[in-house]
Amino acid sequence: MMQIINDLTPLNRVFCSSDYDAAIDYLCDILPFTVHEYPAHNVHNGWVIPPKWDVKEAKILKDGKVIYDGTKHPLSVIALSSPFRGKVDLNELKKHLHYDTRYDDAIPYHFRQMYRSWERDWGFCVTKNFYDSLNEGTYDIIIETEEAEGVLKVLEYTKKGKLDETIIIAAHLDHPGMANDDLAGCSVGVELFKKLQSMETKFSYQLFLHQEVIGPEYYLAHLNEDKRSKLLEGIFIEMLGSRTKLGLQSSPQGLTNVEYFVKQELEKSGIPFNHKPYGDVVVNGEYIYAGYGIPVSSLSRYPYPEYHSDKDDISIIYEEELKESLNILLRAIENMERDAIVRKKYQGNVCASNPQYNLYVDPGQAAFGGLVDEYDVRNVRRFMELFPMYHKQVPIRRLSSEFNIEYRLLHDYLKRWEAKGLIEMV
Repeated sequence: MMQIINDLTPLNRVFCSSDYDAAIDYLCDILPFTVHEYPAHNVHNGWVIPPKWDVKEAKILKDGKVIYDGTKHPLSVIALSSPFRGKVDLNELKKHLHYDTRYDDAIPYHFRQMYRSWERDWGFCVTKNFYDSLNEGTYDIIIETEEAEGVLKVLEYTKKGKLDETIIIAAHLDHPGMANDDLAGCSVGVELFKKLQSMETKFSYQLFLHQEVIGPEYYLAHLNEDKRSKLLEGIFIEMLGSRTKLGLQSSPQGLTNVEYFVKQELEKSGIPFNHKPYGDVVVNGEYIYAGYGIPVSSLSRYPYPEYHSDKDDISIIYEEELKESLNILLRAIENMERDAIVRKKYQGNVCASNPQYNLYVDPGQAAFGGLVDEYDVRNVRRFMELFPMYHKQVPIRRLSSEFNIEYRLLHDYLKRWEAKGLIEMV
């Protein structure tokens, strides 16, 4: 994991670029990924694939002397900067310089133009110290880029299980010159799937490495409906190498099965973590999946101080944190695999009292003085009423926890449902 991060961090991994392609080739030598490609003319829902863009030369000169070399770090030239060559005064130059308001000595990440390639300008990202040091005068600017038609490329590797139903593990491969965001997530994902390769699993698992937001939008939109319907849910893994607290975030649709098992493992391990609803930790484009009916939660170590700056480098990555994140995910998957999964075979609501089924649970009625004061009976009754809201497969252990019903009692009750042909337990 450390080697992947160390090797790929220096690359200028903008959405469509030679360095992004190099990162893809590197990872394809580790796992047998499928590379899905979407050409620039494929405009979808208003999303525009930017041109392939590489920086050849980028300099600021004063009095014939180079005072800033934009090729020293991938963040030093704003992503998708227009080419420019000419002389400007200090006032004009400063309109094209961007610095990090948090630090005097950090280079920030300027990414908006990758999403808005129809609205481009030239520019550099610099430290505030550099910005403040500039004096009146004339500056020579050189930004030379090489452009071609863009092709959006995403990586997908599926580990087949006994079922076609698939759990997505997602991370994003873009973010030039940065390590924790999100090469850390990519590296943990790759190592996780190397371990899953040797396991017999019930579910299928998909490792999906992509450009943030636009990658899953194109991928999901171009999947046929049958394949897309097999994507049950997922978890986005990001920023897992910094020495900061883990944050577990629910999907926009609420708790997912994999999130439930990750939470259980974190609690059992005694590892400090935050568990919050969607949007209260960090947003990585989970809403894109939600738009296609796929709930995706996230596990990250956000916030961390170096976020979206050149300070996010290999020096803030700790192998112990990567391993801890990996082991949590692996044990959560192992626990989910061991548990029985309930799969509904009906739609709507079953009349449980019908003699055909005989599944009704009666806690009595308060008006007639017969209300049963037993949590198990009342909780099983509540389960009977609310189970129809679960539209996809769900583990018994999660149902047991959410309805506060002892596992064996719920299992036995569900066996009666299975005997009536209403569900199956896998």
